[in-house]
Amino acid sequence: MSTSCSKSGKGVSRTTGWAYNDPKNGDFEVAPAKQQITGPGLVFIEGGTFTMGATQETPFYEWDNQPHQVTVNSFYMDETEVSNLDYLEYIHWLKRVYGEDYPAVVQKALPDTNVWRNKLAYNEPMVENYFRHPAYHNYPVVGVSWLQANDYASWRTDRVNEQLLINAGYLTYDTAQKDDNSFNTEAYLAGQYVGKVKESKKNSKGDGKVVRNVRFEEGIMLPRYRLPTEAEWEYAALGLIGNTLNNRVVERKTYPWNGTGLRSDNKKYYGSFMANFKIGEGNYMGVAGSLNDGASIPAPVRSYWPNDYGLYNMAGNVSEWVLDVYRPLSPEEVSDFDPFRGNVFKSIKRNADGAIAQKDSLGRIPYVPINNTNAALRNNYRSANNINYKDGDFQSTIAPDWNNASKKDLQNSTNKMYQYGVTTLISDKSRVIKGGSWKDPPYYLSPGVRRYMNEDEASATVGFRCAMSRVGSPSSGKQKSKR
Repeated sequence: MSTSCSKSGKGVSRTTGWAYNDPKNGDFEVAPAKQQITGPGLVFIEGGTFTMGATQETPFYEWDNQPHQVTVNSFYMDETEVSNLDYLEYIHWLKRVYGEDYPAVVQKALPDTNVWRNKLAYNEPMVENYFRHPAYHNYPVVGVSWLQANDYASWRTDRVNEQLLINAGYLTYDTAQKDDNSFNTEAYLAGQYVGKVKESKKNSKGDGKVVRNVRFEEGIMLPRYRLPTEAEWEYAALGLIGNTLNNRVVERKTYPWNGTGLRSDNKKYYGSFMANFKIGEGNYMGVAGSLNDGASIPAPVRSYWPNDYGLYNMAGNVSEWVLDVYRPLSPEEVSDFDPFRGNVFKSIKRNADGAIAQKDSLGRIPYVPINNTNAALRNNYRSANNINYKDGDFQSTIAPDWNNASKKDLQNSTNKMYQYGVTTLISDKSRVIKGGSWKDPPYYLSPGVRRYMNEDEASATVGFRCAMSRVGSPSSGKQKSKR
């Protein structure tokens, strides 16, 4: 593979012969080619093909994870679950920036500590202490809904990109940020952030007369942090990179480690449990003096052994939110490349003249759903909301009567297939959770297991970790290309 742009950023177009970064010919700026850096807390996950789905039948004789071969593109994932300390930093920032004028923003983000309550157990100490006491700083945050986890990921994107711009010398620390004058990646890229600009990006003339913000195309900032998709999470949890030989998987895994057992076969740690789970009825940690998994509730996020990708607690400890909307038949319907159900396509809101609309009172650029009229002219999708596509939309209901279909029928078609609260708890708000927890038996430790919960609910057994898409080569750069 070759490029006409050198490491210095200078070069000549191979299609026009015009020089890049030259003020004499129009000053078309081209950044030097470089690989994506690894963001804070992340581990690189080289993608590939794997068999996604069940390794054994569920205890309830359900069949919602039929094995199927898919390819997952390379991406990044948090080394550990998001901890209480990580989330406390988030709450602190919200209080400092929005707390005075928009206290509801802070309240909306707080974990529900009441998830620890049980009608027939004394768990009040957990309600009062688990999230805030420093003894639990490195334990996974729980009581966070899917919606809250997504908000956290958005906030983390902005803080990381702000720090990268500070490191590059274009911004300086601004602890006086408040309300709409707070750093937001999209607002900055749109030229709507007015903060402590240390040095604006100058044009290549170097005369200092034309200045601008850094562009995303220059590779200084990172793509957004987000929740992993179900396929990404399962692929990363299996860690098959340690089980491959000559482009073939030599051993199918039941858990994130080799073998079918739950105990270590390492001579030094022989017999130790590999994860934090419920061993049996009423047995959460073993007998005093010889605790087995060593944790009665969630354990610290860097406990036990990492899998072959270097990820901790991809089985047990806490279950984790992923991005997907739950449908029992998703394995039969989704794409075989980066499968995902839950797309609601949106675009940045623009004014009548095409300019990006003004940021809101919290400093964020507004988005609007794709216009269905425009989407109808496309070949790859026909509507903005694709949550129900092939499974819950009007077309997939039994004997749809198109001639008599009302607008209400089309909008509420999920209820025709899934009668929420009557025959099922599945709705368009049902989100997949993956991995077993400290309160689950061994079956749920298998990465292929699928469960779900409403996106606005929270639990003492569910946490999350973030992911990020890989830009450019699917390899880490350490390996030589075979192309």
